[in-house]
Amino acid sequence: MENDKKICVAGDHAAFELKGTVKKYLEDKGFAVHDCGALTYDKDDAYPAFAKELARAVAAGEYPRGILLCGTGVGASIAANRRKGVRAALCFTPEMGTLSRAHNDSNVLVLGARTTPVETSLAILDAWLAGPFEGGRHEARIRMLDED
Repeated sequence: MENDKKICVAGDHAAFELKGTVKKYLEDKGFAVHDCGALTYDKDDAYPAFAKELARAVAAGEYPRGILLCGTGVGASIAANRRKGVRAALCFTPEMGTLSRAHNDSNVLVLGARTTPVETSLAILDAWLAGPFEGGRHEARIRMLDED
């Protein structure tokens, strides 16, 4: 399988249903999807653990990109962005998905299950997957993000 067709997903109980929809959607598009959790619907406070696992896998290069979900997307994006090399973008519109790739080379898309309708989430996902990084003047900014 081509590396660009590998992707990991993770989400907490609030996004469990959306995560299942996203996984099937990606698989139908030919992606090999790895699920970093939650694997069962249990109300918990474990989004930081799922976000950390997904961020670790993306930062290590095991997966070129990841999809992270929680109720609003805020907590998951904060958790993922703590990992050096991860550029997690919480997006609410397809345009944000496109621009997060073009200008920020985002490697993790974050969606809020309680804040974004399913159809909109899938449109954002499509835009994000199709969006290339423009490079050029944006490359220096990306390097600055990983400086200590």
